[in-house]
Amino acid sequence: MAKKTTSGTPPERAKVSIAPAKAATATREQLLKQLESLGNSVTRKHNAKWGADDNQFGVKHGDIRALAKKIGSNPELAMPLWETGNVDAQLLAVLLFDPKTLSADEVDRLVRSISFSHVADWLHSNVVKHHADREALRQKWMADDNRWAARAGWQLTAGRVAKSPEGLDLAALLDRIEKQMGAADPVVQWTMNTALAETGIHFPECRKRAIAIGEKLGVFRDYPCSKGCTSPFAPIWISEMVKRQG
Repeated sequence: MAKKTTSGTPPERAKVSIAPAKAATATREQLLKQLESLGNSVTRKHNAKWGADDNQFGVKHGDIRALAKKIGSNPELAMPLWETGNVDAQLLAVLLFDPKTLSADEVDRLVRSISFSHVADWLHSNVVKHHADREALRQKWMADDNRWAARAGWQLTAGRVAKSPEGLDLAALLDRIEKQMGAADPVVQWTMNTALAETGIHFPECRKRAIAIGEKLGVFRDYPCSKGCTSPFAPIWISEMVKRQG
């Protein structure tokens, strides 16, 4: 699957209104210094290319995962790290959260306070899609004007299309994608396009229309891909994955 990207000016961060404990705050400062020592200019430049602002150290993802493994699950430390707004601290925080200890409102606030797509994807993979209230959140976010909430809603919808489509109106979903994706915010386009591709991949009866919508809108048609990566352009993505399925 292609690497994800985003563009546009990052929105103002929504304040996550959870006060950190004093002890956790002290540990947070130690970890921020450790993250800073692990940062490098190459990763900072890469992050900036894909939409990150200057509040970052540029730590390799592998180093963040290794640090999180040493710490283990620590929800009390995760929130203070998240509230710094620092990209690397938020990526680390995502790995320390326990979805079971977060309320739906807290997850909603986390999603709305995102400013970088890499953080959004990590939060989705490690927290959002495992949360007990993910379906209620999905329905809420699918009707939301906040671009990060909408992005999360379409990401959950794409997952449902691929793994648990029962109850979804795929025809209506394709209608909405055809009408809205072309003018959607780039961060929303990415997961909306994923839902389009998943529909074409997993539902032969929808495949022809999904490919036609992709061709008509042309979203990600010219997306640069590294050798060995599949284009996110839906017609190519769908055809390639169907071919791999035999």
